[in-house]
Amino acid sequence: MECEVHIEADPARVWELVTDIELPARFSPELQRVRWLDGADRPAVNARFEGHNRNDMLGEWRTVSHVVELDAPRVFAWAVVDPDGRFGAAAPDPRTPVATWRFVLEPEAGGTRLVHGARIGPAPSGLTLAISRSPERVEAIVRWRLTDLRAGMEHTLHGIRSLAEGPR
Repeated sequence: MECEVHIEADPARVWELVTDIELPARFSPELQRVRWLDGADRPAVNARFEGHNRNDMLGEWRTVSHVVELDAPRVFAWAVVDPDGRFGAAAPDPRTPVATWRFVLEPEAGGTRLVHGARIGPAPSGLTLAISRSPERVEAIVRWRLTDLRAGMEHTLHGIRSLAEGPR
């Protein structure tokens, strides 16, 4: 799934915001807090960060994310793994993530088009857990999760736009 927004700010300013891993926790209803791991303090390919999430239907869980793509000031992407086995067997390998998230920035009409995307799988996720509990409701569960993710992504995009277009 992808959501996008036009931001009246140059890509360098938007890049500064989207590569601040703590920023989405300010706007996301699900991501509660994050912190760099292994002494990292900024994005670099293979850098890792820990996230703590909360969702009314799925509960609370911890993830570890690996930066998998960094092309300044155009693409920032990270693969999310389930190191604790919250959604099945522990899945710490970023080559088979629970989800992959990305920001893509493109210059557009004197500003920046910011695309926020997510791909669920292939490792088991909260969606897998919810479906396994109520397989007869698979369509409703998938529809709910996609709606929930879209709302969080749009909220994050609008928060980034507000910061990028506002005073520093």
